[in-house]
Parts: sequence; C-alpha cells; structure tokens
Amino acid sequence: MEREYDVVVIGTGVAGSDIAWHCRKAGMQVAIADCRDYGGTCALRGCVPKKVLAGAAAAVARVRDQQGNGIRGEVAIDWPRLVAFERTFTDPVPQRREGGFRKAGIHTYHGLARFVGPDRVAIGDDTLTARQIVIAAGAHPRPLDVPGADLMTSSDDFFYIEALPERIVFVGGGYISFEFAHVAAAAGSAVTILQRSGRVLSGFDPDIVDRLVLASEEIGIDVQVNMPLLSVERNAAGLRVRAGREGEAKTFDADMIVHGAGRVPAIEDLDLAAGNVETNGRGIAVDNHLRSVSNPAVYVAGDANPTTPQLTPVAVVDAHIVVDNILGGNARVADYSVVPSAVFTTPPLASVGLTEEAAKKKGIPYVVNAGDLSGRLTNRSIGQRHVGYKLLLDGDSHRILGAHLIGPHVEEVINIFALAIRHNLTADDLTLDAIPWAYPSSTYDIIHMVHPLTRK
Repeated sequence: MEREYDVVVIGTGVAGSDIAWHCRKAGMQVAIADCRDYGGTCALRGCVPKKVLAGAAAAVARVRDQQGNGIRGEVAIDWPRLVAFERTFTDPVPQRREGGFRKAGIHTYHGLARFVGPDRVAIGDDTLTARQIVIAAGAHPRPLDVPGADLMTSSDDFFYIEALPERIVFVGGGYISFEFAHVAAAAGSAVTILQRSGRVLSGFDPDIVDRLVLASEEIGIDVQVNMPLLSVERNAAGLRVRAGREGEAKTFDADMIVHGAGRVPAIEDLDLAAGNVETNGRGIAVDNHLRSVSNPAVYVAGDANPTTPQLTPVAVVDAHIVVDNILGGNARVADYSVVPSAVFTTPPLASVGLTEEAAKKKGIPYVVNAGDLSGRLTNRSIGQRHVGYKLLLDGDSHRILGAHLIGPHVEEVINIFALAIRHNLTADDLTLDAIPWAYPSSTYDIIHMVHPLTRK
C-alpha cells in the first residue's frame, strides 16, 4: 500500500517520539516506524532500566560504606526480584507508547524501514512518501570482528538476564561496562573489565577516572588495560576470553562475557544510498540544522547525528531543533558546547565543559582547582572516601570552563556547573556571598571547589 505524509519518523525513542508528537500537534500528517519494540533505547535498553539497577547497587554500597559507623548487618541484591522490579518500568512502554501515537492520530508501522527514493521509504509491503523524513533510529552494540563474538551477551540483553552468573567479563572500558560492572559486583559477581587501550573512560578527566578505578578495584572489580579482544571460546568450565597484544595475550575465564565496547548508529539497514543520504563514518553527515547535507528532505536526531555524544538529553535537544526547523524553515542551529554527562557507578562520576587536554589543544589559558572532599561533613558522615573534583577556570576572569567530579550526588551537582558555563559565570558567582547554598548539602560544597583556599 502507498501512503503520503508530511513527516515520516524512523525510530520511536525519545527523539523520534518528540518529533512525531509535535509535528502532529502542528496539524501535520505523521507516520512513525520501528523495527523493534516501541520505546527506544532509553526507555527499554538504557537510562531507565540502568537507573533501577544502579539504584540497587547504590543501596548496597551505602550500607557497605557505613559499616562500623553505627550500621551493622549486610544487605544483598535479589537479582530475579530486582529484574522483575525493573520490568515494571520497561514492560508497559511499548503498548503505552504506540497507544499514545494512535490516539494522537499518528500512523504506526512495524518493521525495518529502508529508503527507496529521496522522499520514500518502504516498510514491509507499505511504501510511504513524505515531505520530510526523520532518522532517529537509535544505536546498537558495535559489531566486533573477532572469533566467537556471537558467544557474548549484548549490553541490551544484560538488563534482562534471569540469573547473574558468578564470573563476568565486560569487554570495553567505557561507561556501559563500568556501570554494569558496579551493579554486578554489588550483586556478588566476580567482575573483570578489559579495555583495549591504556585508558578507561577516555572521554573523562584522567585524574577523576583514576579515583573511580581505585574505588572499583576496592570492591573487587579487576580493571585490565591494553587488552584488545582477540577471541572468545566455549570450554568445559564456561567461556574463555583471549585478550592483549599479540605475543603477550592473556586468558580470562568467565560464565558470561558482556559486550560493553561501544554503540554505533542503527542505520546500516536503511539503504541510505537509495535515499541519497551521505554518511561519514560516525553517522549521517548533517549541517547545522541537523539536515542531511546531501538530501534536504532528511533530518537526523539522536545517535545517528555524528556531531554529538550518544546521550538521551542530547537526543531530546536534537528533536526540538528538528521540529523547529521543519515547522519554521530551518531557522535554528545546533549548539552542543555545554553537555553534562554522568557515569552511574558507586560513587558516580560526572563531567561538563573543557578537560585539560581539550583546553591545551584549543590554546585556552586556564588554572586548575582540584582537591579531595572526603573529609567534608556531607561525605564523611556517610562513609564516602572517593570524593574529588577538578575545575578549570579561565586564567584571567576565573570564568568556569570545565568541571569534573566524583562522589555522591555529582550527577546532580554537575548541572549547576553546566548552568555556570552556559551563562559565563565566574568562581565568585558561586561563592557563599553570591548564593547562600543550603547546608549541609553536596551543592554547598561547591564553594570549597571554586575557592579552595578559603575553606573553613
């Protein structure tokens, strides 16, 4: 069947859903399609289930850290019941999401979408023509070209495993592996992380990452660097990973091997060439309006946008930009200069703005405020030992350029620094004289970060 629409959206995650709903609200004829369950990565295979698992790990860590300080007794994760609780968040999403679309008058399609022309996509036996086509198809684990890769458990599937095995190896040293590793360790598994290069969490400040690695090792996580994956094989005892430089390879035995080595845009099956949609190795080549550089009928939002990190809030921003440009004639450009991010480990790690490495590359003069906050009341009272910060300030004005934090609640505190960077605030703008921060609180500790020499 052939149908005509104003907008066809490929993908039902946060970006695709926002675009479909807003365009329909503006009176457009809209269709949306997905080859997987409706809901997208964040709701089904990312942020939402991750937060549930991380919350359980944080509860265990809180009790562990308080042992001997008036708290006694152990707590444990009941994995099957935790996963059942997690599913109360994820299971209702597909039906609820699709029902919302239909109620709004958005036509829904199931199946793999592929271009059959610059303004046409085919989904099964249906061919949809549209004035604008939006690609918001999300991402999936990066294909790994090593023998035995099919024996690995994907990061998508880790959320729903029925029983947690005793020994788990996570391949990749990014945020996916670290977050899952902390959950698994809290649940009692023996955990190893294998990172192909010499640095884990390479997008974050190395000094702050070192603190997280120490915290990870103290709870039994074995972090191995310079361990590129060579092969995976099954043996009598379970699975065996071979990793390392040729001639120096090591083997690691496990009951489960989890692929945490990054994600790539889910665009390889869209037949982009048939739609005259150029790619650039990281995603779809777009202009500042998030429009394909080769096909003006196509917009991109979320993980297929190669100019941004793969983060849910960024995908939402992309969606708003795309909607404004579809409705308003390409008047809005993308700006990703301030994007806070967090790693939901125990303790969590967070970052926004420039790292020292980036500042040096750009030739920006800066000074560093860095230190340890484990002795502060907010942290010592709950047994937190791995708490630190590094701030980059403009060398002349002391304007905030970057913030890199580890410790309790830093996933919240980092947003204060993001606002400071966005609005060109200086260290003086964040002192107690400027804002009487609530005390005792993690945000109050900001004054000890921006002016460490005035600590009391």
